[in-house]
Amino acid sequence: MKDAKPFPVLKNDNLLRAARGEVVDRVPVWVMRQAGRYLPEFQELRKHHDFFTVCRTPELACEVTMQPLRRFDLDASIIFSDILVIPQALGLTVEMHAGVGPVLPQPIVVPEDLKRLTPDGALSRLSYVGDAITMMRHKLEGRVPLIGFTGAPWTLMGYMIEGGGSKTMSKAKAWLNEHPEDSKLFLNLLTDAIVDYLEMQVKAGAQMLQVFESSAEHLSKEQFLQWCVPYLKRIRDELVDRLTKKAIPVVPITLFAKGAGHSLKEQSELGYDVIGLDWTVDPLEARNLVGPNITLQGNLDPQDMYRDPDELRNLTTEMVHKFGKSRYIANLGHGITPQTPITSMEVLVEAVHKAL
Repeated sequence: MKDAKPFPVLKNDNLLRAARGEVVDRVPVWVMRQAGRYLPEFQELRKHHDFFTVCRTPELACEVTMQPLRRFDLDASIIFSDILVIPQALGLTVEMHAGVGPVLPQPIVVPEDLKRLTPDGALSRLSYVGDAITMMRHKLEGRVPLIGFTGAPWTLMGYMIEGGGSKTMSKAKAWLNEHPEDSKLFLNLLTDAIVDYLEMQVKAGAQMLQVFESSAEHLSKEQFLQWCVPYLKRIRDELVDRLTKKAIPVVPITLFAKGAGHSLKEQSELGYDVIGLDWTVDPLEARNLVGPNITLQGNLDPQDMYRDPDELRNLTTEMVHKFGKSRYIANLGHGITPQTPITSMEVLVEAVHKAL
């Protein structure tokens, strides 16, 4: 998949250095959903192209990925895509409805429906993501590293059963209780697809990866340890094993389990290089729990981006001081929201860079 032309030399590697626990020139900062609806140029492009058309068209995905980098002095880019491309590749229809978000009109309702999934050939149906990553590495001209990502098994299973986003995940949680063996089959099937997908992204040129367990918040600690942790561990272990056997350099991997602040110690034992924190977690407590050898990422409340610039600057500076310069990547505690003022992004990035 990787084209013959060598990738440009990386000029700003602070993100990767932070992930590996090396000395950085400055605290690196990027923002989840940094290419998104808060940018007028993104809105403009979306007037002409359906959401998944942008994901599936490498030129458009690269254009959107580049948009925040033209405005802000960010230390990373993240390929524009969506976690629900995996359910699509497995044969489910996913539509993006304005004002609603993702809709899966034929969800997985009963275990029998798992037979509708098409894991064979799923990876080839995701080749457009690899194409976009390779194209983006060249377009970046070495400016900052490029992050690839995936949804985690429980989070994807939730969308596939609920037929979209859910405030309670009640149908998906009912599956765990009523169909435990089929739930394991489902989660293993998704794990297999995810490992293939992440390996492809690294081969295509992704310099770092993030695994989004965005729906961890719906589970108790006991459920998280049973229904998320074994599969998250498998993803990391199998991916590293595959890359190592093929003599492909292993890239740093971040785990972001939103709402799983109750299990930071357990997360720190899974082999991930970076643990992402949501805004409910205290940085000092998190550091105590994960120890000195793991990088932390986060964790400003996205709602703080609506505060006046001086307040935002103070909160950001305070946050960076709590985390410190070593083994830290600054970010929000979840994705940036659509009405966020552009000036807030400018203040955030500048405040992170000037804090230490």
